[in-house]
Amino acid sequence: MSAAQPPGDGAHQLLVVIDPVARRTDGESVRIAKDVLSAGSHAKICLPEGPEEFARALSRRGVRRPVVVGDDLALRRAVALLHREREPADKSLALIPVGSADALELAHSLGVPRGAVAAARTALDGSVRRLDLLVDDSDGLVLGALHIPAHPTHPAHQAHLLDRAPDRAPDQATGRGAPPDAATAPTGATAMWDTCRSLVRALVRPTPSKPPDPPRTHRLRVEADGVLLNDLDRPVESVTVTSRGGDDGLAEVVIRPPEADPVTAEAKAVTVSGADFRYRADTQVGGPVRTRTWTVRAGAWGLMLPAEAGTSAGE
Repeated sequence: MSAAQPPGDGAHQLLVVIDPVARRTDGESVRIAKDVLSAGSHAKICLPEGPEEFARALSRRGVRRPVVVGDDLALRRAVALLHREREPADKSLALIPVGSADALELAHSLGVPRGAVAAARTALDGSVRRLDLLVDDSDGLVLGALHIPAHPTHPAHQAHLLDRAPDRAPDQATGRGAPPDAATAPTGATAMWDTCRSLVRALVRPTPSKPPDPPRTHRLRVEADGVLLNDLDRPVESVTVTSRGGDDGLAEVVIRPPEADPVTAEAKAVTVSGADFRYRADTQVGGPVRTRTWTVRAGAWGLMLPAEAGTSAGE
């Protein structure tokens, strides 16, 4: 990540693209963002109804700086479109985060302000921070972090939980197992005896213990710049790749084996291969694939952030 850059001559010529999900999720925040941006710039407001209109609006921005109003998915879509255009390195965008907290984890991790007013003011007067991208060999992007999660819970354990769930169906001949109603419920001494017997059974009956979850592991081959970090004979719980944001354009690779210290490395390119595996790029799940390589593109895109955050971009 290189040093921050001040806004260019077209900083206040804005194209405001409002994602339709944001309009449905929080119309008030959208209105506030529009008011702040329109008061401080020559803003053109676009209200696309779907991904195609979103892409068309962004491609026709001209000299205007794009401002996306939406969540992490809208941000990823905009960056992907700019990446496919092979934008010059001095281009950037801003984000007004609108959505639920879990739909904005990426935006907040990158330093985007949480409130609509603060984010809109940042879009007007913030600084551009150059950010790295992780680009895979199918042109997929990672803005924040790449995670290769472990396999889900073993099916045998799921079956165990299901076996405990259903109650016994009532016997149609005797009515046993059915809840008593007003006509058949026992009364008097019989009811008291049944209550005492149920209480004793509950006290002496052993509580079945939940079996421990089976180990969550992958058998993966992980290479960093051609150096083998892990082979298929050594299972791992997870692999994480995150761009460090330094001037050297390196990503940090963390491999977590079961019951052992993590293995860490730095690299410009990371290749993971093995049996079919899924991966999570930011919040999007990809795969299954058998091999995939991610390469760091240093300073490949710019994001408007508060001036104090932008000045520390190279730290």
